[in-house]
Amino acid sequence: MASQPPANLPIMYNELQPLSSNVHGGYVARSSDAAPFFAKVHAVPLTVDEFLHAQRSYPIVFSAGENPVPLALLGLNEGVNTFLKEDGTADIPFYVPAYVRRYPYLLARMQPDAQELSLCFDPTSELIGEGGEGEPLFDGDKPSQRLNDILKFCEDFEVAAQRTQGFMNEIKQLDLLIDGEVSIQPNDSEQPFVYRGFQMIAEDRFRDLHGDQLRKINQNGILPLVIAHLFSLTLIRDIFGRQMLQGKIPTQQPAPLGV
Repeated sequence: MASQPPANLPIMYNELQPLSSNVHGGYVARSSDAAPFFAKVHAVPLTVDEFLHAQRSYPIVFSAGENPVPLALLGLNEGVNTFLKEDGTADIPFYVPAYVRRYPYLLARMQPDAQELSLCFDPTSELIGEGGEGEPLFDGDKPSQRLNDILKFCEDFEVAAQRTQGFMNEIKQLDLLIDGEVSIQPNDSEQPFVYRGFQMIAEDRFRDLHGDQLRKINQNGILPLVIAHLFSLTLIRDIFGRQMLQGKIPTQQPAPLGV
């Protein structure tokens, strides 16, 4: 979940440049009611700080592989976001993940051996640019209040990402994760729609935790996060129903959910 070096760009980012008063002194931060960069993203990383809010809007799953991260699941197929219209405006109210609200900025190591993170931005984004309407990012050669707020948000995101990694380490140690599979068969369909390529917490393994384990995850705050994840899984069928109404259901081939 932590920011990736420029050679391995995170989803939604097309390019990365370090922000500098020497080069970008005239740049402004722009606001918009639309997020076209997010319109075709079906899953984005989520921090544990967001679970209780996010589980009301969409399923929370975990990516496949040895180093899984929590994902906000906005659609069941690549390129499908059931919460946004084609132009990037919201179709219904929903909780917007911090990962999305952070864009087009992030903290990244510009070199693999760099000790410090640099505040970077995606220069292809219309949310930042030189001149025009918007809030200045610099006051002379110093950061403006707007830029300080952006930096604070990005720093808070990195701290939340570290807490999220701690959560993932705990549930892996408890051996709670299993490969997930969802099979949905509409009434008018001869075959079910099958979705794989993600992980989830196994309810039976969770129920079988002994007293000391339950006491530990209750004391360290993990218990409500696990429950929020499990409750959110019921929304997978709601996402499927939204895709059906939007005409975005693909052919009936097993499809991966993760990123």
